Amino acid sequence: MNRPVGTATRGTTNPNRLRRMDRWIAAVHGPALRRSEAPPVAVDLGYGAAPWTAVELLQRLRTADPRCAVVGIEIDPARVAAAAPWEREGLAFRHGGFEVPTAGRPALIRAANVLRQYDEDEVAAVWSRLRGRLAPGGLLVEGTCDEIGRRHVWVALGPEGPRSVTFATRLGSLDRPSDLAERLPKALIHRNVPGEPVHAFLRDFDRAWAAAAPYASLGARQRWIRAVGDLAGDWPVTDDRRRWRQGEVTVAWSALAPAA
Repeated sequence: MNRPVGTATRGTTNPNRLRRMDRWIAAVHGPALRRSEAPPVAVDLGYGAAPWTAVELLQRLRTADPRCAVVGIEIDPARVAAAAPWEREGLAFRHGGFEVPTAGRPALIRAANVLRQYDEDEVAAVWSRLRGRLAPGGLLVEGTCDEIGRRHVWVALGPEGPRSVTFATRLGSLDRPSDLAERLPKALIHRNVPGEPVHAFLRDFDRAWAAAAPYASLGARQRWIRAVGDLAGDWPVTDDRRRWRQGEVTVAWSALAPAA
């Protein structure tokens, strides 16, 4: 048996930790899942010491396509054994790593809080390996969140490469948008310095947030919507008010990619 590719994470997990990412996936990638001729398979890569995130991913994806199945993959065999009692129709757990040992190519790979422990110069190779496992039209979502899922930033990648970066937050807990910088994925977190695009974006976002302060009397959601609307005048925001109302904003990867 080949040794799984990668190293074990700390295994930290909590129920509902990835709800923001899951809901975004179901809304944005749902049409692609439904177009699949075969029942689509999603992978929860590195789900951690408990299987909550895989269980919840199945529930949320099935709101988009009832045919969906989920495979939780963990590099620590003890975690796979501990998750076994949770297996049921449409939900399985497997020992593995970045080689993604599924029978076919998955329509979705979600890797949350996995690459945080890796070096920045390892990210591109991992992304390439995971993208190579995707089914045609598949999606890789890789990002980081806090322990209870209030703040989250993720990159969405297709088989061709990275497409977008999404910032998502519980608006009532937000002081300013740049608070999300601590949750930037590994590809960007060390790039939040002057001269880098992601730093300029967060700077402009803070300015738009400050300018939208009069809307705070209508609630944090209205202030966020106003700030993102202003930000979209200078940055390639790819979503609309339906997602902004959820405390999200998605920007084209090309605008935030690290400077050469």
